[in-house]
Amino acid sequence: MNIENWVAVGLGGNMGNRLAYIGKAQMLLSQQVGRMIKCSSLYETAAWGNTDQPHFLNQAVILKTPFTPKMLLHKCLDIEKQLGRRREIKWGPRSIDIDILLYNDIVNSTETLQIPHPHMQDRRFVLQPLTEIAPQYLHPVFKTTLSTLLNRCADPLPVTLYHP
Repeated sequence: MNIENWVAVGLGGNMGNRLAYIGKAQMLLSQQVGRMIKCSSLYETAAWGNTDQPHFLNQAVILKTPFTPKMLLHKCLDIEKQLGRRREIKWGPRSIDIDILLYNDIVNSTETLQIPHPHMQDRRFVLQPLTEIAPQYLHPVFKTTLSTLLNRCADPLPVTLYHP
């Protein structure tokens, strides 16, 4: 296994103590997935998709991990479960959401996992924190930087720095 796999994940949640859930997710990712390299600022965002719910806190994190994409997915789902995540309503409220956004430069599409995340280019709440920590990363499908994708993003929902 390559212990130098570069992974970007998105963290988000809108239930309970959002800040505490993000912090616990960071801790569990460090303990169970790999070495944390960078964390973006926290951003508060309106709910996307199912909009009749509380605002989210979102953050992007870059890790180095020995795990394959499939193993990483299982680790992330397990951490979500440890933090009380229940999947009841599509795009519904959640304590924590951990999305694999990028994994090295691979393009992978299976029934259970798509890398890069298939909708990241359409969601400002994903692109803004990710661009903060990896602005020049070249998206492996669109062959353009994350900064360019953010500048082109048509998502009108506001994404603001969170100040606790």
